[in-house]
Amino acid sequence: MTTTPKPSASEDNGAGQRTPVKAALASFMGSAVEYYDFFIFGSAAALIFPHIFFPDADTNAAVMSLATFGFAYIARPIGAIILGHFGDRIGRQKVLMFTLVLMGASTFAIGCLPTFDQVGWLAPILLVVARLMQGLSAAGEQAGASSMSLEHAPDHRRSFFTSWTLTGTQGGQILAALIFIPVVALPDEIKFGIGWRIPFWLSAVVVVVTFFIRRSLHETPEFEKAKKNNEIAKLPLAVLLRFHWKDVLRVVLCAFIAAVSTVYGTLAISYGKTIGNMDESITLWLVVAGNIGALLTQPLFGMLADKIGRKPVFIYGALASAAVMPFYLRSMETSNTLLQFGLSLLVFSCAYAAANAVWPSFYAEMFSSQVRFSGLAIGTQLGFLMAGFAPSIVAALGGLQPGGWVQISLFTAAIALIASLSALTARETYRVPTSQLGHHVAKAE
Repeated sequence: MTTTPKPSASEDNGAGQRTPVKAALASFMGSAVEYYDFFIFGSAAALIFPHIFFPDADTNAAVMSLATFGFAYIARPIGAIILGHFGDRIGRQKVLMFTLVLMGASTFAIGCLPTFDQVGWLAPILLVVARLMQGLSAAGEQAGASSMSLEHAPDHRRSFFTSWTLTGTQGGQILAALIFIPVVALPDEIKFGIGWRIPFWLSAVVVVVTFFIRRSLHETPEFEKAKKNNEIAKLPLAVLLRFHWKDVLRVVLCAFIAAVSTVYGTLAISYGKTIGNMDESITLWLVVAGNIGALLTQPLFGMLADKIGRKPVFIYGALASAAVMPFYLRSMETSNTLLQFGLSLLVFSCAYAAANAVWPSFYAEMFSSQVRFSGLAIGTQLGFLMAGFAPSIVAALGGLQPGGWVQISLFTAAIALIASLSALTARETYRVPTSQLGHHVAKAE
């Protein structure tokens, strides 16, 4: 077995200095912005949009609203191909600047949209267009940030540093929920008037701050080394599909596990409100609690994966999520708030957080620097289609009806099993030096 060298955090890789802390901070902040915007939409799709973007008399408004949440996931594979190409051709940092600006502009535009009462069906059409732009942006964010963090990190701490990309995602979801809690408490005429727009407009402030943080981050030593040695692939997608198609398929199936997040953060909110008659603010506080817990546990799971490997931590997270989800959903049919919060922490902070923290390093290490951005982006975004449409699919199958916890739990178990079985087929790479990852990929001509 290869022994991992333990370079310093500022190791010079022959092409530039590694700055793992700065890269992790930039990834954390960028992901927080991107997914603040993304999860604001998810909260609004569950609680606000059925009332303002669809006909009042339409009993399928909730299902259609949740479907708009999923439309971003249609754009994400397309964005993954485009942004992955440029990320592997011109560098990670430049593409990450673009994704940040696109997400910020799209989110601000949503806050300016007219409602169904004002322009009819043009309103949901415009909503879908803006959501598609969010999807294009998100397609490159996590792949780029994960590639950036991994290639700046010391070989023996890659999982820890890349875990901060997804920890930023949890920070964004916390912020989104905290912003929406006072919004849903407003009187209906204000909440469905100008109130819901404010969280979308506020994203502009955070985008500006993050723009200046990310702008100062240097390109990764691995990419600079490849550029210096003329090893940049002219067509990264062609190299990827020729040498790494099995890894792409493996990432697609593993990425099904992301559906746990949308079930937890979007579908469960609707279930608690519709079936459990829970107060809207309580359902949002459950999300906040779970994500605050994940802020603490995800770096720990990242450290654990650097000690024992990616696969056992990832598989534990997937199977534990499936095991705990039924209890969490059932608790939402009770009036036991303490139980609800305890199970929220258990399902998200102690179970799903394990897979969530580890997948950036687990997936990224399957590819060489030539195609890492493309492989990570395309594989995850195809897999994330399951996550995007999980709320609307399960809702259409009766998940938002009495007893719907059964459908939701079975769905969660199925995707967790698929992800776990796929992970079992992967190579364990936690002891492989960064320069040797994906070594079987041919040199670019």
